[in-house]
Amino acid sequence: MTKEHSPVLEFPAMLYGSSAAILRKVRAEGHWWAREYRKTGAFPHPRQMRQVPPGEVLVVRPGAEFDLNRPRWWMHLFVGVFTSMDECVQKEERQRTEGAFESFCLSTPWGALFHAVSPPPLRSAERMANRLASVLRFWDVLQGLRYAFWFGKKYTLEELMEDIYRKTLEAWCPGGPASVREHIALTVERMSRATREDCLEVVLRVMPILVNMDADLKHREVLSDPGFLRERLRALSLEDFEDFSSAYKYTVAVQLAAWDRELGRH
Repeated sequence: MTKEHSPVLEFPAMLYGSSAAILRKVRAEGHWWAREYRKTGAFPHPRQMRQVPPGEVLVVRPGAEFDLNRPRWWMHLFVGVFTSMDECVQKEERQRTEGAFESFCLSTPWGALFHAVSPPPLRSAERMANRLASVLRFWDVLQGLRYAFWFGKKYTLEELMEDIYRKTLEAWCPGGPASVREHIALTVERMSRATREDCLEVVLRVMPILVNMDADLKHREVLSDPGFLRERLRALSLEDFEDFSSAYKYTVAVQLAAWDRELGRH
């Protein structure tokens, strides 16, 4: 009887090692990817891959691990690829190149993980739906790992996505499934077909919750007023609103802080 083998999970080898070495490798890989895309119109797979054993710890956020010289997976340093690629791409080509690169990344477990944990702008409902859908496609292989997101704690995939997205999931699907995986699936379905008005109502649901959580805000009463929030949201340009139309909590919190500073100047 033939024994079944679990699929081997591999991530780009450039993301394993000391942080300083990874920064150099990421920069070089970004330049290489940009050159290859200019030549062929496509992104090849990383030049070197490394197996990720079950139970391996991946650092996915700055400050989650302080021993920067210890060889390990520093996933959040992948962000350096975007900067190094921009150095090799004409300004007018960057948007198209970045879109193609994201599509390529989302077809891989490592790219899906990065874009869910550290989503680059824009964090629109449409783009975040694609990113979360990609995580769902690779859920089974990613859930065998552990993730350093806050210092001193190692998360399961469920705990990681719960920490980052529970407020967003509840805003899109109030009282949704207890399972984080099922809640994400339902949210992706609603996000992917949402109108701007749908997104506005979702953002209005999450904003007072975030105001209540942020003790640094000076004008909490005003920022909790639905009328004030609705007026300010409608006054935003399409691009500005699109950057957080998914109700991604970190970007929404940035907008609330900007309004708080503005209120303090009046």
